[in-house]
Amino acid sequence: MNGYVASSWHEILGNFEHYLRFEKGASENTIAAYIHNVRQYVEFVQANGIAAFDAITEQHVTAFLHRLAQIGLSERSIARYLSALRQFHTFAIAYELASVNPTELLESPSVQRTLPVVLTVEEVTRLLEGVQTNTPHGIRDRTVLEVLYGCGLRVSELCGLRLSDIAFDQSLVRVRGKGAKERFVPIGEVALGWIHRYVHDAYPLLRSPHHHPTTLLLSNRGRSLNRMAVWLIVQSAARTAGLETHVTPHTLRHCFATHLVEAGADLRAVQEMLGHADISTTQIYTHLDRLYLREVHQRFHPRW
Repeated sequence: MNGYVASSWHEILGNFEHYLRFEKGASENTIAAYIHNVRQYVEFVQANGIAAFDAITEQHVTAFLHRLAQIGLSERSIARYLSALRQFHTFAIAYELASVNPTELLESPSVQRTLPVVLTVEEVTRLLEGVQTNTPHGIRDRTVLEVLYGCGLRVSELCGLRLSDIAFDQSLVRVRGKGAKERFVPIGEVALGWIHRYVHDAYPLLRSPHHHPTTLLLSNRGRSLNRMAVWLIVQSAARTAGLETHVTPHTLRHCFATHLVEAGADLRAVQEMLGHADISTTQIYTHLDRLYLREVHQRFHPRW
């Protein structure tokens, strides 16, 4: 199978997509991003007259990444491209399309991790309690916010929740995360209470006889709530609360993690709740905690 010609790149991309979906269990968002990135890579390879996997060298990969830098892509974006290329060449070796991996010795660009925007506990309280809950939509919106902050979920994870995922008696939520990986996240009494109220007082009124979604959270038309709808709910709540900070659904995930770490939660426990495969991803919240400690010390220590 080694030595595919350029006319077969389309077939290779199709097999790569199958590999990501069924063998790696990647999320649809990851699959779409990887295929997009690798398709551009393949176009670059073809433009350079390369017709077989084993003809691709480390220099070709480096040249492609350099081209991305030239057109203005950030180091973070280039690192994502390189991650996609690593998977692509790993797939090629696994399927005996190639015998060498030209990305094996390449280092990812040094990415300066940006500290996320985090609200104070008081600001989060204003955000949550500012929602009017005298309508089914208001009850749903409050439930969305409480679960985002109470469990630290990604938007896609929230939108995919089913009623059967809520273990009321154990105060746990089953979450389907990146790569179709499942985890159980604790949920507090307040968020559970809002889910209970939503299920009994709002869900029956939001349901539509024309749609039968399996998800817990429904849109105004009775369909499954989508990412954009959640974004709009958060934006509306932020405006109502008078928050000047740019608030997104992911902001509440950051708040969840940061407030736990600031209160003394074990980093590995927070890692597990967030669904991070690598603890270095979670360690960004310890940087926030150090800044917070310095602020407290500066404010209250007599020798500062």
